[in-house]
Amino acid sequence: MIAVDATLARLQTARDLLLAPYGLDEVHLLKALKVITEHRVDDADIYFQFTRSEGWSLEEGIVKSGSFSIDQGVGVRAIAGEKTAFAYSDDISEAALLDAARTVRTIASAGQSRKVKVGGTRVAPSRSLYPSLDPIATLDSAAKVALLEKAEGMARAKDPRVVQVMAGLGMEYDVVLVARADGTLAADVRPLVRLSISVIAEEGGRREVGSSGGGGRYGLAYFTDDLIQQYVDQAVHAATVNLAAQAAPAGEMTVVLGNGWPGILLHEAVGHGLEGDFNRKGSSVFSGRIGQRVAAKGVTVLDDGTLTDRRGSLNVDDEGCASQRTVLIEDGILRGYIQDATNARLMKMAPTGNGRRESYAHLPMPRMTNTYMLAGDKDPGEIVASIDRGLYAVNFGGGQVDITSGKFVFSASEAYWVENGKIQYPVKGATLIGNGPDALTRVSMIGNDMKLDSGVGTCGKDGQSVPVGVGQPTLRIDGLTVGGTA
Repeated sequence: MIAVDATLARLQTARDLLLAPYGLDEVHLLKALKVITEHRVDDADIYFQFTRSEGWSLEEGIVKSGSFSIDQGVGVRAIAGEKTAFAYSDDISEAALLDAARTVRTIASAGQSRKVKVGGTRVAPSRSLYPSLDPIATLDSAAKVALLEKAEGMARAKDPRVVQVMAGLGMEYDVVLVARADGTLAADVRPLVRLSISVIAEEGGRREVGSSGGGGRYGLAYFTDDLIQQYVDQAVHAATVNLAAQAAPAGEMTVVLGNGWPGILLHEAVGHGLEGDFNRKGSSVFSGRIGQRVAAKGVTVLDDGTLTDRRGSLNVDDEGCASQRTVLIEDGILRGYIQDATNARLMKMAPTGNGRRESYAHLPMPRMTNTYMLAGDKDPGEIVASIDRGLYAVNFGGGQVDITSGKFVFSASEAYWVENGKIQYPVKGATLIGNGPDALTRVSMIGNDMKLDSGVGTCGKDGQSVPVGVGQPTLRIDGLTVGGTA
């Protein structure tokens, strides 16, 4: 949904916060862009950002920390061919802006690229996916602490084996303004909240940890009593299930992945390999394979930055492009890559609204937003019942992947051993080992229960972190290697 009025309102908020207090306006931005483009460049942009953050943590009924921060600044970039010059400053002023522009101008040399004419200002279209509010202001400090105390009380009341509770609340108000050499002017106002709950349960001298939480682009009213109870139930369940867990068997076996957060495996093992920069450089296992079969029939994977209120969604990306719903794999066939403006230009493809950066002090690059697999037609119970001997991995902890080879390693935080279609007992220490593209070809059953994660994902790439979403239905994968402790 492209919303003109909301787009203009966000632009005015960005002007009032990032330009007007420092005596700047669009004329100054055009002046800086003209300084950059006096030399031969392919593209140039200026990125302003204001970020206010607040966090609270509670442990054993005591407020352990309260953090407050404000960060603001401007990043200036010039691109010639595959070369990029970048300068940034936490001083927002005309002098700092022009100094950064002159610094990056030196990138270009005659004949290496073309000269760009700076266009007249035009407001870029953007979406309206979440409210332009400051979530920090939606509750006072006492109410924020009371919210955490409520979560702790619910967790202790849930099960007498809970001996320790840790709860955290994070909020962020992020305002960005992008000015490009072609005259594009875009802005976004991005609220973000997250509630995290971890519990330690003890029985017979054994201790186990369970965690849960969620959030998105909301105010703090999102965390209703019912939702907090849901997070608490999930965290306590994870901890108490593992109190009875046995050592996980090892070997090659059928593995069923639960829906929702287990999509993190899809994100890591497949999603990163579909980002444009890796494919342009030929370092991804998916390079040059558009139109080829890369997964089993029925496997359709999307990256979608247009989902309402989701943690990974964006009205516009960090290059001023409206977010999009991009089909990456359709019924097992590779259809496209995740692109920012620079890689799209170099690969002669269209941008997909995936140019993202951690802050004004970082360069944009192709990054995922909300990446998920579409549902199939199988009942989840039927999928679990189809296992002769194998693992049912309901939830995941950490993992890692090698982009070039596609090899991944993931640890299951909640998993069960299944025999003859029946869950036998919970297991601990199960590690999934495989190759992302190969695993996609081994998908044999796809559930009808696609679910997105609760809003906790943060993706790291080249030292930059950005909020993301993941999701998938229940999946059966045949012949996956499980590293265990039994």
